Amino acid sequence: MTDNHISRREFLAAGIGYAAAVSPIAAWAISTPSAGLTAGDVEIPVGNEKMPGYMAMPNGKGPFPCVLVIQEIFGVHEYIKDVCRRFAKEGYLAVAPELYFRQGNPAQVTEIPKIISDIVSKVKQPQVMADLDAVETWLGKNAQADIKRLGVTGFCWGGNATWMYAAHNPRVKAAVAWYGRVVGDKNDANPKYPVDIAADLKVPVLGLYGDKDHGISLENLETMKTALKKGKSHSEIVVFKGAEHGFHADYRPSYNEAAAKEGWTKLLAWFKKHGVK
Repeated sequence: MTDNHISRREFLAAGIGYAAAVSPIAAWAISTPSAGLTAGDVEIPVGNEKMPGYMAMPNGKGPFPCVLVIQEIFGVHEYIKDVCRRFAKEGYLAVAPELYFRQGNPAQVTEIPKIISDIVSKVKQPQVMADLDAVETWLGKNAQADIKRLGVTGFCWGGNATWMYAAHNPRVKAAVAWYGRVVGDKNDANPKYPVDIAADLKVPVLGLYGDKDHGISLENLETMKTALKKGKSHSEIVVFKGAEHGFHADYRPSYNEAAAKEGWTKLLAWFKKHGVK
């Protein structure tokens, strides 16, 4: 692995490491130092291919509990890498795979609608599930990883994928989905949504949402809560007042510091409660 050091001021000034479609980068973007960590780029075997990713863990032998960090629509940019380092500071081995690596690099696209139409819409749900399985297999061969303590979290597009992967892989101990869409129009890329698998979930999922999210209504969340009550996963949904979509994304104007910090605290408590720590 490699770890390229750059100052917070430098990457904020240049937007280094962030998606081109998000500009300007907010001045309050968080930068977690890599001191005391092993952090950098990795390659994960997927069949005959190599999937790029980013991994961070504490220095030492471990084995460490593991967290799969699932990207936003913007890919594995600096914010997602920083989230991995935040987990490593908490004693986890965190890895974020580049789940769009076959379809394109969203960091090079300057318009969000084009990211969605040209890249995201071509990433099919079964492919995502299989790629995340490949990450689990790869971690299982790492002596520093304890995959018996496996958690998953993701943001926006990754929040939706978190719900779906929790249903796909019963070996996951717990999951936390940040403002992932729970209902939507079904198509070849997305044949199911979280509401469709809610009653059958075995993995406890904590859903974190904002009541000012214009894309995920409170009605949608009530529908999801009703579906979850039909199952026995003990999943929960928390709604933060005054929080918009992307409230944890500290590099964007949608960032809500209070909701982000409380959500992070709830995430850590959820993982600990369900055996990921």
